[in-house]
Amino acid sequence: MALCGIGLSPGFESFEAVCAGGSLSTRLIRPSLMRAVGKTAEWKRRPGLGVLRCSSSSLKFEENVGRDSAVPLEEESGHVIKFKMSDFKVLDRVSVGLGGKAGEVVYEAIVSDTISPLYSTQVVLRRLTSVRAQRRGRRAIEVLKKLVRRRLLYHSYSMQVHGYISSATSSGRGSFTLVHGYHGSFSLRHWLQQSDWLPTLEATLALDKESVRKVGDDTVGGPAVSRQLRMIRLLMRDLLIGVNYLHSHGLAHTELRLENVHISPVDRHIKVGILGNTADFYEDSPNGGTMDANMDRRQMMIAFDMRCLGFMMAKMVLQELMDPSIFSKFKSFLTKGNDPSCLREFLLQILHRNSSSGNAGLQILDRNWGAGWHLLSLLLATKPSKRISCLDALTHPFLCGPRWRVVPSIDIIRWGLGSTALRISEEYIYGQPQRNRLSHFIELMEMLNPHSRPKNWLELLPGKWRILYSTGRHIGLTFRQPLERVLIGNVHLTVSRVSKLNTSLSFTSDIGFRVMVGQNWPYDKTGVDGKLQVNSIFKLKAGRRLYLKEEENTTGTLSFGPSKNHNAFPQKLTGRKWRKAPFKEFPSSLPVAKLISSEIDNVTMSLGHPLSTNVDSARNVLQEVRTQVPTEMFDLSKLVCGTYVDSRLLVIRGVNGSALLFTRSCFDEKCK
Repeated sequence: MALCGIGLSPGFESFEAVCAGGSLSTRLIRPSLMRAVGKTAEWKRRPGLGVLRCSSSSLKFEENVGRDSAVPLEEESGHVIKFKMSDFKVLDRVSVGLGGKAGEVVYEAIVSDTISPLYSTQVVLRRLTSVRAQRRGRRAIEVLKKLVRRRLLYHSYSMQVHGYISSATSSGRGSFTLVHGYHGSFSLRHWLQQSDWLPTLEATLALDKESVRKVGDDTVGGPAVSRQLRMIRLLMRDLLIGVNYLHSHGLAHTELRLENVHISPVDRHIKVGILGNTADFYEDSPNGGTMDANMDRRQMMIAFDMRCLGFMMAKMVLQELMDPSIFSKFKSFLTKGNDPSCLREFLLQILHRNSSSGNAGLQILDRNWGAGWHLLSLLLATKPSKRISCLDALTHPFLCGPRWRVVPSIDIIRWGLGSTALRISEEYIYGQPQRNRLSHFIELMEMLNPHSRPKNWLELLPGKWRILYSTGRHIGLTFRQPLERVLIGNVHLTVSRVSKLNTSLSFTSDIGFRVMVGQNWPYDKTGVDGKLQVNSIFKLKAGRRLYLKEEENTTGTLSFGPSKNHNAFPQKLTGRKWRKAPFKEFPSSLPVAKLISSEIDNVTMSLGHPLSTNVDSARNVLQEVRTQVPTEMFDLSKLVCGTYVDSRLLVIRGVNGSALLFTRSCFDEKCK
């Protein structure tokens, strides 16, 4: 166990512990020239200040009698004890998990007064030297008095404050020391930084079938991913219950960080700190100020706490975010105003991964139809009003085990359909069953489109989108002998508004590719890079997509619907597999955003040397690119309607009825 010690040296008669500030829990101890004088006093009678002394045999304290009138003492109650420094035996070590802030000196001690009800109890003495630190200490005592009516919840989910030591030093300056509970040597951050944190925490919490029932599970052990998910559910549910306890009493924590959270091996609960920085929802009183101002203040404070919980959850799931450089990119992505629903696309890039395979954290968030990404996006929502509350988070599918039946909302169903379609599209799709399944998911998403009005599309459509899948024809390099071997890279569709006065939109298709030279192309993917760009202008109007039966479409007119599968699709929706579909019958039409092309496409291609000087090679490369990419991405005028859009996914139908599935791209950390 990593401990930070206060060293003792027989060469000096006494030492004095000092701390000038900083984030470390202890500082170097220097020799003291003052004479060690020990005094005793009756418990809870006289105020005293203990100055830590270290001799070759034991630790002693010098008690300076006196009182500073500028430092008012709190009145003692049945729940807050006023101690003296002589009531404790200070230990010679300080755990790294108790790192103090600026203006704090932290000791570990044992109550040595036999009269005290805490006799032989290990506690933490947090000496607060600065005015700001003392204000935090007194605030922690005020919060304790406010929450005393529900002491059981307070003791279960908060670091218990036993009392304080308030006195004046010989120089006349006031001193205030907070006495609070000791809950192990590590904070939650230190636990997660251990290489064997998962089995160690499982042993500390003594996980068994009875304890995992608190998260809706009935099994222990299993694969590492399942064990980590179970542990995260336990930790997050305890955190949410503790924070909700504060919110229900009109308080916001405001300092939720992994460093301030401890795990108690005694009651196996998460402690959310000493509550020294809690803030009231109401500045003066619930009757002070206007009701709207108080509600806004309350909403902002709750939203701030929920955002902090989102950061903590992200670090617990993705160990890579414990690296300050990676976490700074993660936080910068959110502070720029990017939608957190795009976090998966962004994290795959900064973690240099093409899919979640091989990463336990990404697999945990992908489970249960991407429920983890959905909860994370709600905790970190850009608008405070959109962030989830503690009670709603406790009923979210990600934090509920398999034994609990959770009725998902339509938003979670919509998210799950999109996440599953995204996961399938990340793998190579060769078989017809996989293609049919993905087509059905896309059609279900279209039926659940939350934004059908043109004004919603004008808000959500602008941005950079990366194509994931096309239900049309797929042509690769496997069974063909093209004149030029071309490997298609990312294909993006960038949409921007021409003017805010009308509904005109500019569409730009960017196709990145690489021309592989030589016969060893299956193993050597190096070559000449190129880029193809197509520009077009569209007007957006409201429209409807009709589902015509095959016998009704005998005149050769165009139908956007899959006519051959029209009768079969409603049967699948009413079958056992789709029994939970939120509709009873298949609609005859759906509202869409109609795209009307108003200009001829402008096509440009750039190709690296030496192919750029060969006209025939450039022509062959262009033909091969057109063969492999969806037709609609080369000829943008074939895009006829948008059928689904949200902050994360986009579906656009082509003139031949094929669907193009896009995800919002966060290339170069930009998602706008």
